[in-house]
Parts: sequence; structure tokens; C-alpha cells
Amino acid sequence: MIQFFFEDIDPIEINTNTTDWLKKLIIHEGKKVGKISYIFLSDDGLLKVNRDFLQHDYYTDVITFDYVKGKTISADIFVSLPRISENAISHSKDFTSELHRVLAHGLLHLCGYKDKTDEEKTEMRSKEDFYLNIF
Repeated sequence: MIQFFFEDIDPIEINTNTTDWLKKLIIHEGKKVGKISYIFLSDDGLLKVNRDFLQHDYYTDVITFDYVKGKTISADIFVSLPRISENAISHSKDFTSELHRVLAHGLLHLCGYKDKTDEEKTEMRSKEDFYLNIF
């Protein structure tokens, strides 16, 4: 089950096509859909999560808390909507495309992909592009 929540920010519409697309990504990666909660926040809200839980003092677009058991993907994924808007502008993308990239990015971490090294970042970006174009 994939659910969407909004804290300290006005809600946006997330349609069932997006939910279905996220489920297909998980299944295509050979995993099962568990309980996944996307929590949308302001920049300051996500900064607080970053400080309180990860002891990081910087803004980011997504933080994923991994509750994966075996092949079942479960998580709380915190997303900054203002950061997505800024990233969309700086990368000359529309908001929805950047939103989908970030939603997929969180799931790809749960499927085992990392993005610390340049090689890992390249693979992550390739996977994001693949899923943005396939479904």
C-alpha cells in the first residue's frame, strides 16, 4: 500500500496513475509492495527531520527511512515540495517530472541502489530515467 501525507504544507494532487507507476517500479525491480508512506513537507520541515534523525544540518529533497524486510519494500519517505520546485527550475524540468524523479529515487534506494560515488550516482540517474520513460 502506498499512501501520501502532507505536513506543514498545502496538499497537491497525486493521482492513481502515479501510485500504479510506483508499484510497477517496485515489481519490475523484483520486489513486493509493502507499506510505503510519502510524507510531503516544507523545506524547514524536512530540514528538521534531517537534523533530528540524521544529525545533518542541510536542506535536501528526500529522506528515506528503510523498513524493508526481505523483498518487501516498506518505508517512510519524506519529501520537500519546495525543494522539488527549485530543482525543477534549476534543471529546466516541469514540476511533475521532478516530483516523479524524487518519488522514484526514494524507492530505488530501497531496492538497493546507492548514490554516494560518481559511479553510483550515474547508475541511480540511469535507473530514474529508465522508470520515468518506461511507465
